[in-house]
Amino acid sequence: ERRGYQYAIELDGALAGWVREVSGGDATADVIAEKIGPDGVVRKHIGSARYEDITINCGAGMSKVFYEWIGQMLTNQSSRKNGAVVMTDYNYSPMSRLEFSNALISEVTFPTLDAAAKDPARMTIKIAPEYTRLKKGGGSSAPLKSGSAPRAQKQWLSSNFRLTIDAVDCSRVSKIDAITIQQVVAENPVGELRDLENVPTHLDIANLAVTLAESGAQDFYNWHEDFVIKGNAGQDREKNATIEMLSADLKTVLFTLTLKHLGIYRLIQERSEPGGDSVRRVRAEMYCEEAQFDYSGAAE
Repeated sequence: ERRGYQYAIELDGALAGWVREVSGGDATADVIAEKIGPDGVVRKHIGSARYEDITINCGAGMSKVFYEWIGQMLTNQSSRKNGAVVMTDYNYSPMSRLEFSNALISEVTFPTLDAAAKDPARMTIKIAPEYTRLKKGGGSSAPLKSGSAPRAQKQWLSSNFRLTIDAVDCSRVSKIDAITIQQVVAENPVGELRDLENVPTHLDIANLAVTLAESGAQDFYNWHEDFVIKGNAGQDREKNATIEMLSADLKTVLFTLTLKHLGIYRLIQERSEPGGDSVRRVRAEMYCEEAQFDYSGAAE
């Protein structure tokens, strides 16, 4: 069977898994316009070289080292790694190799989880390299062997999930919006190299937004009334949540995203379209301060 291009991800000299979608990593520079000179011409030059984030879409079946790297970023303990993205042909033979150095994970997006959807679920990972180099072929130091096919990965569907929030009934939650966690990175010039060093500063964690049947939302209404309307919004009234992302058999927990210090701030009724679903639904939105990631069921 003829297959399209596949991408092998390497970290610190070892194969970290296979993915089908990779983009970015190109070198670029800002164009700087100078003041108009006596000849009336605006002279231009370029600034320091910078490198675009490498964006990877992946599911279950990556290596423990890869998921551990994500987990470190979520707890604000980012580590730098060297690696490569190896593009292979339909026989899984290396065609090109994009090497990256001193890279940090700059962003992780967990996908929308929807009980009515049947699509495969994938995380989106953005890697911020200090610099990249593109090489043709597999490269002399590539651990990837020509013709080595990827292993079959565990199926992960966006409909298979379980949400729990402290003292809140979540059994009627049908949808969880995508959650993006960003590592805010500052750029520091590196002298004669003309490159920019990435320096991690802090995490920016998106809100948790869920949709559920109004008939099962009483606990959310009670929390909203106490936290927002009555103003009992201290840390002792914040809650913790876990999102378990399940395999196709609904038995194996592939990933667990733990969200800490949740505070509800918005609870609204969703408008129902004419002729649409007759179930009345509400949408709850909560801020979040910390996150943790467990991958034990998904790692190879």
